[in-house]
Amino acid sequence: MKLFPIFADLKDRRVVVVGGGAVAERKTLALLEASADVVVGAPELTPALAALAAEGRIRHLAGRFDPAWLDDAWLTVAATDDREANAAVSQAAGERRLFCNVVDDPELSSFQVPSIVDRSPLIVAISSSGVAPVLARRLRERIESLFDHTLGQLAALAARYRKPIRASHPDLGARRRFYDWLLDGPVAGLLRQQQPVQAEAALTAALAAPIAPAAGSVALVGAGPGDPGLLTLKALRALNEADVILYDRLVSDEVMSLARRDAERVAVGKQPGEDHHATQARIHALLVEHARAGRRVVRLKGGDAFIFGRGGEELEYLRAHGVRYEVVPGITAALACAAYAGIPLTHRDHAQSVRLVTAHCREDEDNLDWAALAQERQTVAFYMGVGQLDLLTQRLLRHGRAPDTPFALIENGSRPGQRVLSGTLQRLPALAAEHAIRSPALLLVGEVAGLAPRLRWFGEYVEGNLERMAA
Repeated sequence: MKLFPIFADLKDRRVVVVGGGAVAERKTLALLEASADVVVGAPELTPALAALAAEGRIRHLAGRFDPAWLDDAWLTVAATDDREANAAVSQAAGERRLFCNVVDDPELSSFQVPSIVDRSPLIVAISSSGVAPVLARRLRERIESLFDHTLGQLAALAARYRKPIRASHPDLGARRRFYDWLLDGPVAGLLRQQQPVQAEAALTAALAAPIAPAAGSVALVGAGPGDPGLLTLKALRALNEADVILYDRLVSDEVMSLARRDAERVAVGKQPGEDHHATQARIHALLVEHARAGRRVVRLKGGDAFIFGRGGEELEYLRAHGVRYEVVPGITAALACAAYAGIPLTHRDHAQSVRLVTAHCREDEDNLDWAALAQERQTVAFYMGVGQLDLLTQRLLRHGRAPDTPFALIENGSRPGQRVLSGTLQRLPALAAEHAIRSPALLLVGEVAGLAPRLRWFGEYVEGNLERMAA
């Protein structure tokens, strides 16, 4: 190793920052987070540093660098834009056997400030030994996505109970198993759900009794519309921690490629023409079966599980069978498809409300409020409507929607094969048939859809004689 990694306790210890600009400000704020006694030496300070000095949170030594500034210091940082001045700080620090960091100058530095992932008291530091700071920052970004922000709370809780844990589990092997349970079991889950009192109660109860076999759990995760870049960080973490993944038909291969490699993958997507009630009952049974076997289950749904995804039904079933669960929202199709088509769902000049509607119903089961859906100055997003375009068009026109109302039909929204077909409502079925639009596709009806020709930015666009364009 070129550098030896250490974590320094700077609480109430004098650290001198030479420089009063934006870089010095950033370093000062980080040092204050570590409770250091920060002294900033510079002719002038940024407004933020001046405010800190006025509040007494730092001390300001006005003027050009004087080696005497480093007397009684534990550490120093040179953050001026003058290399000669920085070199003078480095030399003076070396003469005093002080570690010195010269920002962006590893040759003059005796220590490097790493990129940090902060889950205090858990800290992860990444260093490229000063030769590739951009790479270190990139790795920090990747690591940030892996660790939930509640890990710090979990580490603090474990620290508070360290002695009781050692007392109740004097055997090293048993103690390790307890910590595995603490990291993977209900305590961590309760902290993620922002229930710290219940988490601590679960820990104290476990100290008083033998640990039962690990209980499984289910994470109901929204996979978004297909672009893996739209996954939330929590969704990515859940996929990487899963033992079993039950996934729907519309979950993209790119999203599945981000999941834990050795996780068991079970396709449970409903197919056209099959008995969906029977399929849903099978999904319910699989969720409970795997969770009761102690596995961490991810129920992965396209879009968001609570928008036409039967997520509520699955949670009701899990609760009735005593299975722990959590929910990770996903970006629903209306939001993603509209954004990738350049269509704002609301617009001050065109739409003051949005309605999300499932078109997946038979004509004899139609109980939608078509009079309300046909009103102007709103956006209506129809899910699962490709097979119902004739019916949708007829209903909207019959209840007063203007024939020249713009529409946008978005096929494979956010995916490499995205197509956006736009036109006027009266021609919707004919244009969709002419261009062979296939599921998955989302239909947007309303004045905002007329913005698609001007604001489009992603994928293929097909204009079908849009007679009334939004200004």
